[in-house]
Amino acid sequence: MSSLQQQLKPPHNECSMPTPTRPLGAISWSKTLHLPKSALPPRAPLPISRSLLNRCTNELYAWQRESRSKAKSFVLHDGPPYANGDLHIGHALNKILKDITCRFQISQGRRVHYVPGWDCHGLPIEIKALQALKAHHDDIGPVAVRDAARELAEETIENQQKGFEEWAVMGDWDNAYQTMEKGFEMRQLGVFKEMVNRGLIYRMRRPVYWSPSSGTALAEGELEYDEYHKSTAAFIAFPVRELSQKLQSLEGVDPNNLHALIWTTTPWTLPANQAIAVHKDLEYSIITLSANPTQQLLVGKARLEYLQSIFKLQRLEIVVDSIPGADIANTVKYSNPIRDGEALRPIISAEFVTASSGSGLVHMAPGHGMDDYNLCERLGIEALAPVDDCGNFTKDASPREPEILQGKSVQGDGPAAVVAYLRKLSKSMVLGTHDHRHKYPIDWRTKKPIIIRATEQWFANVEHLKEDVLRSIENVNFIPETGKHRLQSFATGRRQWCISRQRAWGVPIPALYNAETHEAVMHGSTIEHIMKVIEQRGIDAWWTDPEDDPAWIPPHLQDSEFVRGKDTMDVWFDSGTTWTLLPERDDNEPLADVYLEGSDQHRGWFQSSILTHIAHQQASGTSATPKAPYKTLITHGFTLDQDGRKMSKSLGNIISPSQITDGSLLPPVKRKKQKGVPTSKEPAYDAMGPDALRLWVASCDYTHDVSIGQPVLQGIQQSLHKYRVTFKWLLGALSDYYLPSSPLEWSIRRPIMIDAIVLHQLQIVSESVHASYTKYEYFKGVSALARYINLDLSAFYFETLKDRLYTGSFDERYPAQMVLHRIFNELLMMLAPITPLLVEEVWEHTPEQLKGLGHPMQRVWEVDTEVDTDGMVAKKLGVIEAAHSAIKNGIEELRAGGKVGSSLEVDVHLYIPDFEYATISTTIEERALFRRKDVEGLANIFVVSRVVVHDTPRVESEELVDGVERSFMWRAGEKGVECKAVITKASGDKCGRCWRYLELTPHGLCGRCEDVVVESHPNLLAQ
Repeated sequence: MSSLQQQLKPPHNECSMPTPTRPLGAISWSKTLHLPKSALPPRAPLPISRSLLNRCTNELYAWQRESRSKAKSFVLHDGPPYANGDLHIGHALNKILKDITCRFQISQGRRVHYVPGWDCHGLPIEIKALQALKAHHDDIGPVAVRDAARELAEETIENQQKGFEEWAVMGDWDNAYQTMEKGFEMRQLGVFKEMVNRGLIYRMRRPVYWSPSSGTALAEGELEYDEYHKSTAAFIAFPVRELSQKLQSLEGVDPNNLHALIWTTTPWTLPANQAIAVHKDLEYSIITLSANPTQQLLVGKARLEYLQSIFKLQRLEIVVDSIPGADIANTVKYSNPIRDGEALRPIISAEFVTASSGSGLVHMAPGHGMDDYNLCERLGIEALAPVDDCGNFTKDASPREPEILQGKSVQGDGPAAVVAYLRKLSKSMVLGTHDHRHKYPIDWRTKKPIIIRATEQWFANVEHLKEDVLRSIENVNFIPETGKHRLQSFATGRRQWCISRQRAWGVPIPALYNAETHEAVMHGSTIEHIMKVIEQRGIDAWWTDPEDDPAWIPPHLQDSEFVRGKDTMDVWFDSGTTWTLLPERDDNEPLADVYLEGSDQHRGWFQSSILTHIAHQQASGTSATPKAPYKTLITHGFTLDQDGRKMSKSLGNIISPSQITDGSLLPPVKRKKQKGVPTSKEPAYDAMGPDALRLWVASCDYTHDVSIGQPVLQGIQQSLHKYRVTFKWLLGALSDYYLPSSPLEWSIRRPIMIDAIVLHQLQIVSESVHASYTKYEYFKGVSALARYINLDLSAFYFETLKDRLYTGSFDERYPAQMVLHRIFNELLMMLAPITPLLVEEVWEHTPEQLKGLGHPMQRVWEVDTEVDTDGMVAKKLGVIEAAHSAIKNGIEELRAGGKVGSSLEVDVHLYIPDFEYATISTTIEERALFRRKDVEGLANIFVVSRVVVHDTPRVESEELVDGVERSFMWRAGEKGVECKAVITKASGDKCGRCWRYLELTPHGLCGRCEDVVVESHPNLLAQ
C-alpha cells in the first residue's frame, strides 16, 4: 500500500482481493484496469417520474422557503398569462426564463418568492367561450357569458399549470393567484377606489379605439397594425359659403363656385365632418380642372404637382397662385351637404396639417379622430359620431334622408354608400376615388379593423401621474437597456387611459346611474358601499341581482332611482394591480426584484403596473420618492421559426413545446431490430424531455427575437447528450472514490501540472458562467459551459486522464479523482438552474460517499478564486497549448502517411533553448515546466508514449531524421522564443496493459504497469 493510501485510510480496496493464478499466455489484463462504470442511463428515462420531478420543483421550493432567511428574499413577480388556450412556445420561453432566474437566486442563498398567476378576465377568454357556445353575447346575456368564461378559464388554468410543472417550473403552485378570485377582485377595487378619491378617474365623451368585432372600447395597448390595409380614398370638394372680403377681392375668385378640396382615406367619417383644417404658415392656391372649369378648388400650393399627377387626364389651371394659410383660417366657412346644406362650418388652422400628403386641406371629424377632437374641443366644436356599437351608421348619419346610410357598415358597404350619396347631392363634390394601401390599427384579438368613435367612457388621468412615473423609471434596471426608452416613450406620450369596456366578463366599474338623467355617480363612499355588498353576495350579484335592488344603493342616494352600470374594467387594470399580492418590503425597496415579460408589455403590463402603483403611492402618501413596483425589468423577444418568420396557423409553421420535449421536431431515428419482435411502422424519435426545452431557452439571446427549428434543436440535443455522457463518465471514474475520513486540504500535495491547468480552466469557466447568470445573460453562461465541456474537458483533460485513471496506481488515480470530484460538483452547480431534471437524475445515481457537499440545488454556489493567484498556471497553459497544437499537427501528418495509427504509437522530442541565453525573461518555475520530472506528465498531456526534453534549440540526433518537425513559441508578454517538437514513431514495444510503446518486462508490461499489477493483484503474476 502506498504512503498516500495509508494517509487516507480507505474503508476498503476491492482491487486488493487475491486473484487466481493462471498461465502467462492466458493472462487478461482487463481485470486490473479501473474502467468507469455507472448506472446513469445514456438517455433520459421518459416519461419523467413524478417523484424526481417533485423533488426538483415542489420540494425544492418548499425547502428554500422554510430554510432560507426572509432577510435575503428575492421576489420575481409573475406576469399572468391569459387563461384562454393551450401552451405555446412563447409560454415556454417566458416561464422557463423565470424559473432559471429563481433557481440561480436559490444557489446564491436567496429565499425566492415566486407565485404564478393567471389573467382570467377580458375579451380573449370571453370571445373563446362564446365561440364554444356558438352564441353572441347580446343573445345570451351577461350571466351566461360570465359562467361560460369562468368555466373556460378554470379548465385552461388546470391544463396550463400541468404543462408548466412538466417543464420543471417551480413555484408556489398551491397558492397561484387568479384575477377572477374574490380576494383579488376586492384588492383591485380598493386600488380603483384610491384613484377615484384622488380624482384620477373621470367619465367623458371622446373618441376611443372601438372594435366592432369585439363590441367594446380598446386601449392603445390592445392594438396591432396591418401594414397593408386597403381603404377607399376619395377627393371631396366641399362648397364654400362664406369668404372674407380680402379673399373675395382677389382677381379671378368666384365666391359662388369656390370649393375646399380635401382628401380622405375614411369616407365613412364624412357624415361626421365638422371642420376643415389648413396650416397658417403654408401657402394655398385656387385652381380649376378642365373637366369642370367653372368649379374653383382651394388647395395647398405645394400639392399642385401631385394633384396634376392624380388628375392627369385634365388640365390644371391656376386662378390664384398664392394665399397665406393665415388669411384662410377662421375667415372661410363651408357646408356639409350630407348633414345640413345650410349650416356653416369653419376652416380652422391646425399644426398637424402638412404639405406632404393629400390636398393640403384636412377633413376634420372630431367624433372619429383623436387630433381632430383635441383641437375642436378647444374651439367648442361638437364631436359627432353617428355610428353604433356594431360599426353601422345610425339614422343621424344622414339626417335629411336617414334610410340612405342607416344600418350600413362603415367597414363594409358604408364608404361606397357615402360617396354615392355625395354624388347624388352634387355632381361636383366627388372628384375621384381610388384604392389606398396604408398602415391601419386592428383588434389584437379578433385581427379585424377597428374604428375611432366618440362614446361615453371612463378614463384614468395619466397626465397627473406622468411626472412621478418618469422619476421612478430612472431607478429601474432595464435588460436590455433599450427597454427604458420604450417605457419612457409610452409613458410620455399617454395623457389618459380608457379603462372601461363594454363586456360582461370582468370586474365591474362600480358606478351608479340616475335612471332619469343617466348621470353617473361614483365616489369613494359609493364604491365602499358597493364593495361591502360584493363581499356579502359575490361579484356576480352585480349582474344577477334585480336592476332595482336597493341593496346596491347607498342610503344618501335612495331618494332617487339609480341603476348599476354595465361597463367592466380594462383587463390591463386587473393585471396592473397584481402587485397588491406582493409582501411589503423595506420602504426603500421596490416590491419585486424582477418583472420579466415579452417586449410588448412596455405598452401593457409594465405600464399599467407602474401607473396603478404610482397612483396608490400618491393616494396613500406611503412614499415621498415615487417607486416603480419593480427593481429590474427584463424583456424578451418573440419566437420565430428557423427562417425568422412569425409563427402562424396560415403559414403552418407553429411549433409546439411538446415537439421539442418528445423530439418529433427532428427527423425520426432508426429503430434497432430485435429478434422475435416485429418492427413498428410508427416513427421513433430521440426524445430528450423537458430539459431540451429548457436548454433551448437558456441558449437563446432572449433580448432579441429567438428562432427555433431543426438546426437549432439538433445543436441543443447534442449539447444535452454531451452533458449526460460527461456525467456518466464522471460517475464511472468516481465510482471507487471516497472523501477522506478526516479534514484534509483537498489536495494532499501540490497538484501536478495538468491538474493545476484543468483547475485553472474550471475556475475561469465557473467565474464566467456565474457572472453571466448574475447579469441574467444565461445564453452567455451556457455557451461558455459548452465550450468548456467540449474543449477543455472532453477533448483535452479527459483524454489526458484516461491512462492515469484506467491503468495508474492509487497514488496517480486519487489526485485525479479529487480533481474530477471538484469538476463534477461544479458542473452540477452550473447546470442546476438550466437542466434541473438531469442534475436531479445524476444526483440520484451519485454514490453516497460522493454526497458530502450536499445536494447541488440546496448549496450556495461560490466560485473559488484562489486557484491561480500568481498567474503561473495561465502562463504554463499557454506554452502547453502551443506545444500540444504543434504535436497534434505532426501526428496527423504521420497518420496521413500511414506511419502511425494511434497517438500512443508516437514519441515526442522537445527542443527547449536554455533560457539563460534566451531573449525573454521567465521565472524559475516557468523554466522547470519541461524538466525531466514532468516528462511522464507531458506524455499524458499529449497522449503519446514518451516525451524526451532536450535543452538545446537544435535537432542534433541522426536517429530522428524520420520524424516530423514542428515549431511552437514560448511567449512571455509580447516576446517569445522558438521551440521545436519532433514527432517520431515510438521506439519501444506495446505494453499489453496500457498500450504505450515502452521498454517491457518479461510479462509484456511496462515497468509502471507491472508495479501496479504487483501491488493490486499480487497473485496474477505468480507462476
